[in-house]
Amino acid sequence: MAAIELDGLAKYYGDVTALDGVDLTVEEGEIFGFLGPNGAGKSTTIDILLDFVRPSAGSATVLGMDAQARSERVRQRVGVLPEGYEVYGRLTGREHVEFVVESKGATETPADVLERVGIADAADRAAGGYSTGMRQRLLLGMALVGDPDLLILDEPSTGLDPAGVREIRRIVRGVAEEGNTVFFSSHILSQVEAVCDRVAILRQGQVVAVDSVEGLRDAAETEATLRVRTDGITDAAVAAVRGLEGVASVTRQGDEVVAGVADSAKTAVINALEDAGVAVVDFETEETSLEELFLSYTQGDAGARAEGPDTPAGEEVDG
Repeated sequence: MAAIELDGLAKYYGDVTALDGVDLTVEEGEIFGFLGPNGAGKSTTIDILLDFVRPSAGSATVLGMDAQARSERVRQRVGVLPEGYEVYGRLTGREHVEFVVESKGATETPADVLERVGIADAADRAAGGYSTGMRQRLLLGMALVGDPDLLILDEPSTGLDPAGVREIRRIVRGVAEEGNTVFFSSHILSQVEAVCDRVAILRQGQVVAVDSVEGLRDAAETEATLRVRTDGITDAAVAAVRGLEGVASVTRQGDEVVAGVADSAKTAVINALEDAGVAVVDFETEETSLEELFLSYTQGDAGARAEGPDTPAGEEVDG
């Protein structure tokens, strides 16, 4: 059974299209990244999953249940860290967690929940005096109450210092190791890359790609940077590399050759240098960053190269 299944999901606000025929499946036990620029439809999707917004067309299924017809049961089995949610300043951290424990009929103690997210020492302080990072940890703790089968995180790293970000990653991995599912929406791409099994990229209300980060790189045909250190480079060797298929650019930096290459051309570059009589001392590859990859799908003519395993061949991706 899929943890999340969207079938032709659409949402219109008058003449504005927030979602346009979204099809998406998130498998149980996955850590699934959900990416897109502002206005792409990420928050609208989450709101439909939680029945805060009704779709204009299509359907959303959560843990095998219709998200609209069985919204109360869905919320019992889903933990949510929403973006921009405000804590109640006069209530303590303990009181916040107690409220969620009671509403879900859960068995955890507030102390254990707050310990799990690293703010047990502030349990009896009013949350209005918490730092931004502490508030985010409190909200994460509330989302974890009741051992949810699905954890939806909307910008979970907001306000956290590096130690807090690492803690988020540890908790997310722990949730997945227990067999539960994490739906991770974020604009901090390095965090998504660090924890997610697969990623969906949303653009103008449409899913333009779904795959692992490596799979997205392959489908987008983004270049990697290959740096080859030699014991002495020649102009003829540089020209030989420049003429190879799959090599987009070549520069010479002393005895080092720097080439922008497709994955398929990396070995060919090394071979071409050696065939030209150049001894290769060492080499390294710098992969395309997720930020660059993200831009390749959300700007320019991304549709021509967005046909990954989960994007039907020949389907036009709206620009």
